[in-house]
Amino acid sequence: MSETQPTTGFSELTQISGIPAGALVGFPVEQILVRRGVLDADKLQQAELLAEERAEPLEDVLLSMKAITEEDLLYARSEQLDIPYGDEIDPKEIPAELLDKLSISFSKQALILPLSLEDGLLTVACADPYDVETFDQIRMLLQAEPIPLLYSKQALLKAINQTYDLLQASFGFEDAHDELEEVGSKQDDEFSDIGEAMDLLDASDDEAPVIRLVNALIYRAMKERASDIHIEPFEKEVVVRFRIDGILSQVTTAPKRAQSHIVARIKIMSQLDIAEKRLPQDGKIRLKIAGKDLDLRVSTIPTAHGERCVLRLLDKSNVLLDLSSIGFSRENLDTFEGLISRSHGIILVTGPTGSGKTTTLYSALSRINSPDKNILTVEDPVEYQLKGIGQMQVNSKIKLTFSSGLRAFLRQDPDVILVGETRDAETAEIAIQASLTGHLVFTTLHTNDSATAFTRLIDMGVEPFLVASSVVGILAQRLVRCVCPDCRVPYKPTPGQLEQIGLTPEEIEPDQVFYHASDKGCETCNFSGHRGRSGLYELLLVDDDIRSMVMRNEPAGKVKQIAIQKGMLSLREDGAQKIIQGKTTIEEVCRVTSEDGT
Repeated sequence: MSETQPTTGFSELTQISGIPAGALVGFPVEQILVRRGVLDADKLQQAELLAEERAEPLEDVLLSMKAITEEDLLYARSEQLDIPYGDEIDPKEIPAELLDKLSISFSKQALILPLSLEDGLLTVACADPYDVETFDQIRMLLQAEPIPLLYSKQALLKAINQTYDLLQASFGFEDAHDELEEVGSKQDDEFSDIGEAMDLLDASDDEAPVIRLVNALIYRAMKERASDIHIEPFEKEVVVRFRIDGILSQVTTAPKRAQSHIVARIKIMSQLDIAEKRLPQDGKIRLKIAGKDLDLRVSTIPTAHGERCVLRLLDKSNVLLDLSSIGFSRENLDTFEGLISRSHGIILVTGPTGSGKTTTLYSALSRINSPDKNILTVEDPVEYQLKGIGQMQVNSKIKLTFSSGLRAFLRQDPDVILVGETRDAETAEIAIQASLTGHLVFTTLHTNDSATAFTRLIDMGVEPFLVASSVVGILAQRLVRCVCPDCRVPYKPTPGQLEQIGLTPEEIEPDQVFYHASDKGCETCNFSGHRGRSGLYELLLVDDDIRSMVMRNEPAGKVKQIAIQKGMLSLREDGAQKIIQGKTTIEEVCRVTSEDGT
């Protein structure tokens, strides 16, 4: 923490005005602002008239008029009350024991944060030194006399989130895991709902160990960038695994007798039926973690050893990525942006589950989203809310399917339509008709490469001439783990390794450096050797030659061969470029493109 006396606009103005620092203690704030030359006297007079008319505080009117800034006001209040004005707060310098009796919700609501305690005097950061009630509560909770330091609201909120985030990071599984050994046969009614969108860090230490364990699991999963939490019951224990960058790994175990309580806790949080243990259930949890919104999609299924839970973490702050940041080469990016700017046609995105298709489609919609476009989506499920876009979720119970939703969309005057997945001929045919009548349609298919998408649509029963005339581009994709830039290890690959990715030693520059992941890893990558993922893309443009081949129902392999001759990079070739750039490894590219060969 660094404390500073007023500087911006005040220390300099002190010299200019000739009024020494401290001379205006006790003066009204507006007079201090005028005397220091921050506020014009005429504007003050206007503000006083408006404040009287509106029956609003004068300071609020001055701020709304933009006659002063919040910083000006705080500096003046600092001089009025002779209270130092704080600059920044270092969360690492705040003793954890000061935070034990204050929840994050209290700190945020009161805009107050304890900083240090010496000789019975408690230094606290605050935005409103006149909040007597809050200071009384602090005095009672911490048994010390609070001494205020002024901070802006924005600085305080940031510091509160960082401080409690750091505090929670110090809490691992060990404490709760050890306590679980004592759980025994406690009843399910011991568990209470933490509430919708409650901040997960706002949990007291005297919560039941199962509650603390589940909270710690979710928190750790978010910190380690996990996409899924797997809670798997076996004969003698419960195993917890995280999927990080597409790879599952075990993180902890829990005693078998705690199994039903862990599942019950998750069901309560996701508003599922605790009594129903024989059927699969799906639910959703909404949380905040240090002020960050997090949605979790929950799935439970019965197994031989009890109910199995999988929680999919949906971080709202990470979904809307820019197209330029998800791994496109410059050539592919330019081509794809040209495709999504068209007024009509079908754009297919293909790949297996978990290959990043949703992220690519959301990024594409965000790029073209504007007030003059009507964009509608039908998804299963709607994972993220996109501002300015109409989103519909399929519901088989009421026969709301992709095809029925798509048919209804055509009566909503859309410009762009996203169909989450084309699963049958009916959906495919409606999408094709929509594209032929002046709509741009995005949809996904589960195929290994781009050219196979033509075969899949024709196998569904769609006429080849309809496929050829409607599809304008196909994007096949995979996700590879990026090698950690802090601990990656340089090496010289063998000719055989280069051949795996379609390169020869002659094609490699003499000073080219290749990397593989470190076996030990480092703190940056959580000791895994990898951090983050990037897309591999195979973008097939449909031109007259490709179109005629599709109409003749030529084999997918031949179509792909012609597309490569015309300049298309295969998934493996795109991966080879990222290996040369030092972003990923030969092993990673071969792992995700093994089915495709090229």
